[in-house]
Amino acid sequence: MGSDEPPTSPDNVHHSVSAHEVVLLLGTDPHHGLTGAEASRRLKRFGPNTLPTAARGGGLRRILRQFHNPLIYVLIAAGVVTAVLGEFVDSAVIFGVVLVNAAIGFVQESKAEAALDSLRAMVRTQARVIRDGRVQSVPSEELVPGDLTVLEAGDKVPVDVRLVRLAQLRIDESALTGESMPVVKDEAVLPAAAPVADRRNMAYSGTLVTAGSGAGVAVATGPETELGQIHRLVGAAETLATPLTRKLARFSKVLTVVILALAAVTFGIGLLRGQEVVGTFTAAVALAVGAIPEGLPAAVTITLAIGVTRMARRRAVVRRLPAIETLGSTTVVCSDKTGTLTENQMTVRTVWTADGQFTVTGAGYAPDGELRDGQGAAVTAAASQALCWSLLAGAGCNDAQLHREGDEWVLIGDPTEAAMLVVAAKAGLDHHEVTTGYPRMGTVPFSSERQYMATLHEEPNSGGRVALVKGGVERIIALCRTQMGADGANRRLDVDAVLNAAESLAGQGLRVLATAMSSDVDTDAEHFDEQTLAGGLVLTGLQAMLDPPRSAAAPAVRACHTAGIAVKMITGDHGTTATAIADQLDILGEERDARVLTGADLDALPDERYAEAVDRARVFARVSPEQKLRLVETLQQRGHVVAVTGDGVNDAPALRQANIGIAMSRGGTEVAREAADMALTDDDFATIEAAIEEGRGVFDNLTKFIVWTLPTNLGEGLVVLVAILFGTALPLLPTQILWINMTSAVLLGLMLAFEPKEAGIMRRKPRDPARPLLTGALLVRILLVSALLVAGTWWLFNWERDHGASVAEARTAALNLFVVVEAIYLFSCRSITRSAWRIGLFSNRWIWAGLTLQSIGQVAITYVPAMNRIFDTAPVHADAWLRILVLAAATATVVAVDKRLRRPLLQV
Repeated sequence: MGSDEPPTSPDNVHHSVSAHEVVLLLGTDPHHGLTGAEASRRLKRFGPNTLPTAARGGGLRRILRQFHNPLIYVLIAAGVVTAVLGEFVDSAVIFGVVLVNAAIGFVQESKAEAALDSLRAMVRTQARVIRDGRVQSVPSEELVPGDLTVLEAGDKVPVDVRLVRLAQLRIDESALTGESMPVVKDEAVLPAAAPVADRRNMAYSGTLVTAGSGAGVAVATGPETELGQIHRLVGAAETLATPLTRKLARFSKVLTVVILALAAVTFGIGLLRGQEVVGTFTAAVALAVGAIPEGLPAAVTITLAIGVTRMARRRAVVRRLPAIETLGSTTVVCSDKTGTLTENQMTVRTVWTADGQFTVTGAGYAPDGELRDGQGAAVTAAASQALCWSLLAGAGCNDAQLHREGDEWVLIGDPTEAAMLVVAAKAGLDHHEVTTGYPRMGTVPFSSERQYMATLHEEPNSGGRVALVKGGVERIIALCRTQMGADGANRRLDVDAVLNAAESLAGQGLRVLATAMSSDVDTDAEHFDEQTLAGGLVLTGLQAMLDPPRSAAAPAVRACHTAGIAVKMITGDHGTTATAIADQLDILGEERDARVLTGADLDALPDERYAEAVDRARVFARVSPEQKLRLVETLQQRGHVVAVTGDGVNDAPALRQANIGIAMSRGGTEVAREAADMALTDDDFATIEAAIEEGRGVFDNLTKFIVWTLPTNLGEGLVVLVAILFGTALPLLPTQILWINMTSAVLLGLMLAFEPKEAGIMRRKPRDPARPLLTGALLVRILLVSALLVAGTWWLFNWERDHGASVAEARTAALNLFVVVEAIYLFSCRSITRSAWRIGLFSNRWIWAGLTLQSIGQVAITYVPAMNRIFDTAPVHADAWLRILVLAAATATVVAVDKRLRRPLLQV
């Protein structure tokens, strides 16, 4: 122990060898622990018991990274161009959009990296260790391999330990493994292949001791713990681009190339025609300014922000804006079971006695519900002596406590015992009355070896003593000779009937416990032990419980299926329990056997069959964090947009890897929340379905904005190009183009962000992730409107010139034509497939507000002298407005006919 080179032990084998061998491997003492000097040497060698900090770029580099995007390059170019043209206000607006987008990206990236900080914070606690033969309290980061660590109820386990002694030790490992119940620990050697969730002789860093006490040898610290492995997975998981950001990136690259090419062609043609260089360059700049959709980044940000507000009202809090749109493209939801699809509160569903079976209504820890007999009639404990004593045993032989805090019932203790308290209360047996009416005198505590708990009580009337017992079915049967009937009489124990009933209930995914009693106890509390109970108990019944599904989960799952979204349950719980819950929620469908896979099944699958099996399966049970992460990656490789829910540390890698990570706020860990893109304030799967609906609406509105704005940008560029080709005056100047783009985008286009969701939005199939942002049919629509704008503008411009109008007046008429066509076309874009009349002219009142402000702006730029000087415009006569309205109406008619004829091709 005092050597200069401390011993090491093989990785991941400590559960498969005896505690004595672990002690020898790690060179420690099972009673006195390490010496202080040896602990110091090992701390220098192995390093502190903390999770490593990943290398991060400096603040300046992270800020600059936010500008590394083709769309941002286009915006910067637009800002430079407008500044060169002297339009400093417009330039400032454009650069303001760039800076705001960069700030948002920087903040969101910082929050994402906070997930790793949360993991490190989980293990920064004080720990009790035995060193130099005495118990000491030391900072958890100073623990080293070989330290003899002491665990008590309420402690957070500071390192991975191999248990060497324990007393009724139970540990809540749900945050690490997903196991919904506290794990009863023992010292037995286990097979090397046992998964983490089944290693009962180990305690893992970051988990919580709920009952009992124990001591163990630290076998892994810091990055070598199971928590450390998850930390590496979180750090390695890629934060994926969303479908929207990928499509916008591709769109921006194409748009950049097209704009530069058109500007270059325009400039080249002008020079070839012998036009003067400055004028030709101005025309090329006008084309570039016209083609750049300056309002697009603002529209994307504002539309997503409005989606955030709408989703917050539906109890979904978004941490990263693009997550909203991603939800609309989701094809697979991988949901945790406990707390998301279920209540995360154990509930007794059935009480079986020799003379009848009773169903229990209500869910969770609130004592709301009743017991019903075979005919469906409500009953109390008084209906049957066997039922009464089964409920008394469950409530009296019980260490759990339930108390109310506001509208919530809070548990202190074991969830199974809480369920027994609640079912007794539903039958009229208040826990306080039970404990005072039958005061406890002695206890035989639960242990994994004896598999039951027994308590000795004083009877209220006779002054005698009664024993109450609960535990595993087979173990309780072994202690009984008789069973109680409804009339309280004892009869011969029918072992086969009891076992058949227990098997039937377990087959439904229920956890079954047996209850028993004895009123013939002739001993005092000091001598109350196992020998007192052997063979003298009366079986009173069975209580079967589970964590019930949420009431809104099944309809939400069905709504997802209708929307073409596959729902998969991924849990660390047992396969039987997971299958039973999945059945109740309609997750499995047909071919049940092929649709349920355990972690062991996944490991046994050959690589060539793995992806297909994962895609087909609907339930994954006893799954480790590494397996969950691989599941998500596999589904993404098969082209799915994957949403993942989770609440524990074990869920963090998959949440980070998913296209959309969804964390639980009420029962979840901070690690999960920081790794996720959004969080549910009610932890309810039904909220996910609502969020998907909102996400689809957001994507619809973004598509509508793009379909609305691009014809104007393309039309403006083509108008300039045609002017260069024909060698004529520009129908629109760069400053006028900027006026059109900036005012109409804000006052007209952004109003589409407030557009209500269209009917039947959740009856559509998800968008194909490979589908482009704009389909061929929508591109045809954009080109059609652009062509109509170019033709109308040229006709109007030349008409005005030919009939005596000045160039300024003709340009003002052309400018107003663009805006009026945009305003009328806006109503068509409120739905890609349906007419404006069918969706209602006044269902989006923001559009009318925007139209009013835009109209005021057009009157000002046309008739206010100061605006005329700034923008080179001039007042136009009433007959010019008549021609503008006729051309706009003709454009609207052509678009309406096109929409009607090609409606099947225009799906979003």
